[in-house]
Amino acid sequence: MRRKQQAQFPLLLIEKGRINEGVYHTIRNAILDGRIIAGIKLPSTRALAEMMSISRNSVIAGFDRLVDEGYLYTKSGSGTYVSAQIPDELVRTTSQPQVDDSPENHAVFLNPIINDLDHLWEQSRPNTDKHQVFNIGIGCVDQFPHDLWGRLLGRVWRKSKLAITHYNHPDGYAPLKKLLVDYVRSTRGVHCTEKQIIIVNGTQQAINLVAKVLLKQKDKVWLDDPGYDSARAIFTAAGASIAPIPSDDEGMDIAYGAKNHGDAKLIYTTPSHQFPLGITLSLSRRLALLDWAQQNNAWIFEDDYNSEFRFLSKPIQALQGLDNHQRVIYAGTFSKMMYPGFRLGFLIVPENLSAAFTMMKYYSDSHCSYLEQAALAQFIQEGHYARHIRKIRKICHERQNAFCQHIQLYVPHLFDVQMTDSGIHTVCWIKQGYSLDIILKQCRELNFGAQPLSRYCINSPNNNAILFGYAAHTEQDIIQSIQDLSQKLLKIYPR
Repeated sequence: MRRKQQAQFPLLLIEKGRINEGVYHTIRNAILDGRIIAGIKLPSTRALAEMMSISRNSVIAGFDRLVDEGYLYTKSGSGTYVSAQIPDELVRTTSQPQVDDSPENHAVFLNPIINDLDHLWEQSRPNTDKHQVFNIGIGCVDQFPHDLWGRLLGRVWRKSKLAITHYNHPDGYAPLKKLLVDYVRSTRGVHCTEKQIIIVNGTQQAINLVAKVLLKQKDKVWLDDPGYDSARAIFTAAGASIAPIPSDDEGMDIAYGAKNHGDAKLIYTTPSHQFPLGITLSLSRRLALLDWAQQNNAWIFEDDYNSEFRFLSKPIQALQGLDNHQRVIYAGTFSKMMYPGFRLGFLIVPENLSAAFTMMKYYSDSHCSYLEQAALAQFIQEGHYARHIRKIRKICHERQNAFCQHIQLYVPHLFDVQMTDSGIHTVCWIKQGYSLDIILKQCRELNFGAQPLSRYCINSPNNNAILFGYAAHTEQDIIQSIQDLSQKLLKIYPR
């Protein structure tokens, strides 16, 4: 009987690759195309190894995977058989939903706010092209110490057998929070305790938490105009009413906001480096904003996304450090100094809000990744982060200078470059008589990630400019890219 069954078994040839994976794919394909039918008993692993001229261990490995995935099953004392109901048939059977194409059923269960976000999403959806030049919001990623970071992660991993067996505290890794208390006090003039710090997965989660904890439907929120488009989208999604506040040379116009939107519940602001214009909120307006928030029982969300990138002067004291009435929620991030995929940041909240934010953080995603928090604590504690900041500031400043100098060298008739003492992008204003759309089209043809200022505007008519991110590129790449742009533009707009 054994000889007869083996004679009926089809000849199976293994394709190139790892042999044990080849056994798996060869038998699986034979089952799917009907060469091996349901219910048939397979030859023994020893016999099949002889037939296929491979080792028995390779056949066993392939059998084990096929059994695990449901293609084969074993009978004790009898052998291995092909399953009557194979997984692929189950997938084909269950993956054909009944589709109702009638228009009235499309998006019937969607939150209506989704429609309000469509326009913003089309403008701001993330670009994942890794080869784009002048992307916005990316720091000096080529300078990140990958090898050092890998060693720190390895060290933490080797010591994490206990920590990864349970959920960690929703407000964050305690040693990291302790280090952050000292760090923000010494570098930003922020006053807080460990209890006030909530570790979050980046600034966007911080904004989401603020919206969930502090806002009700239709509550009014001040936003810079132009300003951070993701903040606008998040508050819109939360049902808030957006109040665009213009900026001038002193930053957000607090008097305008107080006069026209005095019933606001929250002010979202980037006072140290207004996004996207790079303006610093003046001290008189900082104090006016704090006074207004106290008198009107409003909250201030201080997004300090850019504080480490100040080149020639010391960082400006945070609003939170000037606040005597516990009205400011302060947010910081590490992704600009580390790399975009490093989704860790922190909130510093008033003491009376700590419990509410911790609870909402738990119901948002339980807690942040333990490994990255622990590695970051080591990175800070051992002095690597401070050294990295000093290095990045110098390099980023050099790249800013290279960008501005060569824009002025090659296309001075087209752009007015807005120089600032900080930041990782530059605003280039289009001179009168030239078309933003035409210039932006040439940027797109060169695969530039530069963005029109209009993307970040709500009502502001003063938007005839393009933002160029420079921090992620070497000086040579910056110069070459500007030369490429100038060659295209000079054909359209000769000097």
